[in-house]
Order: sequence, then C-alpha cells, then structure tokens
Amino acid sequence: MSDATLHDAQPTKRSLHQIDARTKRRNAAESRFKMLGIGAIGIGIAFLIILLSTIVVNGASAFQQSFLEVPVYLDPAKLDKKGNRDPADLKKATTFTYAPLIEKGLLDAVQSAGIETPLSKTKDMKNLISSSAAAQLRDRVLADPSLIGQTVTAKILASSRVDGYLKGRVHRAEIAQDKNITVEQLDLADALIKAGILHKSFNLDFILGSDASDSRAEQAGIGVSMLGSFYMMLVVLVLALPIGVAASIYLEEFAPKNRFTDLIEVNISNLAAVPSIVFGILGLAVFIQFAHLPQSAPLVGGLVLTLMTLPTIIISTRAALKAVPPSIRDAALGIGASKMQATFHHVLPLAMPGILTGTIIGLAQALGETAPLLLIGMVGFIATNAPDGFWDGFVSPNSAMPAQIYEWAKRADPAFYERAWGGIIILLIFLLGMNIIAIILRRKFERRW
Repeated sequence: MSDATLHDAQPTKRSLHQIDARTKRRNAAESRFKMLGIGAIGIGIAFLIILLSTIVVNGASAFQQSFLEVPVYLDPAKLDKKGNRDPADLKKATTFTYAPLIEKGLLDAVQSAGIETPLSKTKDMKNLISSSAAAQLRDRVLADPSLIGQTVTAKILASSRVDGYLKGRVHRAEIAQDKNITVEQLDLADALIKAGILHKSFNLDFILGSDASDSRAEQAGIGVSMLGSFYMMLVVLVLALPIGVAASIYLEEFAPKNRFTDLIEVNISNLAAVPSIVFGILGLAVFIQFAHLPQSAPLVGGLVLTLMTLPTIIISTRAALKAVPPSIRDAALGIGASKMQATFHHVLPLAMPGILTGTIIGLAQALGETAPLLLIGMVGFIATNAPDGFWDGFVSPNSAMPAQIYEWAKRADPAFYERAWGGIIILLIFLLGMNIIAIILRRKFERRW
C-alpha cells in the first residue's frame, strides 16, 4: 500500500462545533416528536377545559332556585274546623285545602303591590306556584299549630316554568303550545320580580333534598341519593379492601407458582376487563333472586360494586408489592424474620402508598358506575325520604348519584336536565375529593429505600 492510499483513507477532519447532516436529521426528529407531545398535551387540556366549562355552564343554575315570598292567611275555618288544634284533626286538611290559601295569598300580594294584570282570579296564580308548595306549608302548620289564624310569610317554590323563565331556559316564543304557562303569567312574573316578591336564591334543597315526581321538577334534589352512594361505598370499602389486599398478599408473597395460581391470575385480569353490566346481572341473580336481599337497597348495590372493584384492587396491590425491591425481603429473612414477619413488617408498609392509591381509584370507579345499578332497581326507584337510621340506610330502598343523574337526564322536563348537570358537578367534587385523599395518603405513608 502506497503512501498516497494511506493519505486518502484518513477521515475528513471536522470541527466539533460543526453539526453534520445525520445529527441535524436526528435533532429535527426529536424536535418534531417534542412538538407532537406538546400538541397532544395542549389538545388534552383544551378538551378538558371544554368539558369542565360545559358542565359548569349547564349545571351551575341547578344550585339556584326561584322562590315566591307570599303572605298567607291560615284560615281556621278551613284548617281547624273544630278549633281544638288536635293534630289528628289538623292532618285531615289535605294539600287541596292549603293550595287555595297560597293562591289567594299571592293574588293579595299582587294587588297590594299595585301590579296591573288581567289575571284577577286565584286560579290564575296556580301556574306560578310549585305543586309542592301546599305540602310544604302543611308540614309547617303541623309542626307548629299555633300558626293557624295568623298571616305568615311563606317562602314557596315557583313552578318549573317560571324558574326556567328566570334562568333563560323558557322563552316567550316557545310557550304558544305550552299548557303550563301563559304569556300573561310571564308578564306577571316580570312584575313580581320588580316588586321583590319573586327572586332567585341559593338552592340548598338541591344538595340536601330528595328526588321528586315529574310534576314537581323544581323540588328535586340529590341529597338522598348521595346517602345511597355513601352507604354503597361503605360496603365496598369494608369488603373490597381487606379481601383484595389479603388475596394480593397471598398470591404475590406466599402462593406457589404453578398452573393453578397462573389460572387464578389470568382470571383476575379477565374479570378486570368484564363490562360492568355483567356484574349487575350476577348481582340480580345471586343477591336478589337467590339470596332474596331487598331490591334497590344500597347493600345489594355495594355487594355488586365490590365484585366489580375487587380485580382492580388486587391488580394494583400486586403491582405495589412487586415494586418493593427483593433486597428488602432478603434482608429481613437474613436477620431471622419469618416469611410472614418480612411481609407484614417490611414489605407491606413500603407498598402501602400504592395499595391505598389503587383502592381509592377503585372506589372512585365504583362511585361513578350506573350500569350495574340498572339491573338491581336503583334507577327505577324514587327515594323521597332519608333513611330512618344508620343500619336502615343499608337495606331501605334508595338510589345512587350516577343512577339519579341518569334518571333525571331521561325525563321530559328541562328542569330535570338542568339538575342532571348539577348532579354531575357534585359527583365530580366527590371524585376530586377522593383523589385528593389518595394523594395525601400516598404522601403520608410513602417511604424511601
């Protein structure tokens, strides 16, 4: 080989600060990938903002309600004909007795305020007042019979059409064929607003109240169904957490590795992917038809959701146990600890943050489930009263928040649709609270090795 050949074989000298074409292509590819990642995050955030803003815009009005401040004369001649204030006799006065008194009170208020309107009869006031107003006034009188014979100021619910008009949900152009409200009554509603008789205020009954029939949409609340979800979550927590954690510890730390345990692990993974409505069919067959547990009860709903949540808790707990380094186990066994001592004294405390996080995520998933509740009757039942006691809350028929939202969304009155959005806001607050608890517990129990 000649010297000229050796000279030609030497690589071309370049400066370290000079970027070659291959490096430029690689840097360009990295930049494109980074921009795609930033774009994906931006799109995700944009969709999240759109979702949350839509929920808030449509559901915020459910936390306000229209009320009428009406002076009502509680006529003794109609409410207590015998004049003895006997509760048994007072109960004989039904809501049909109280309704004309409220209508007359509203008509008197209109005339006292000097409002000019073609509506001059008490029956013309009926469509402005909620059908639940008479029952509320009756309950007030039964609780305090001394009110009979006095003129009391009753804060009563306005009808759903009037409430929708104040919130912009009902428009004048749309009421030509509406039998529940007239243009003259809407004109009167405008005058009542100016007179301070009709106004909107915070609707606490939506948060603490119970569901109502189709004719009383303005009275519907989510409070009782919140109790139903609370009792169901208690059942899920008491059953799913110890059973799921115990099964995970055995499968991960103590069970022999053979075909039988492999079959169990495969089935647990398959159960985690089973549609939730299948668990509802199982609950209907086993807990209601075979075990004869009460239908629509939170106990049955909790048992169904426990079956659905167990695979999620087992999988997350096993992942948390696997994340603990084997050196922790070896060190504990090396200083004379038994297998159980090494697991419960060393491995389990280190895996606790992951276990708690997985458990709360499983509970949050169960909290938002509706499909299993369809088949055990927790959607068709309208819970109008809170449970009588703590234990009664498990077995008395009730609904749940997602089932209540589903029920409202399919009803005809737009007021129920508004409450469905409001219920979603409360449900999201619950889920947000559970995730915050998961983060706090993870920080509290987190240990480093």
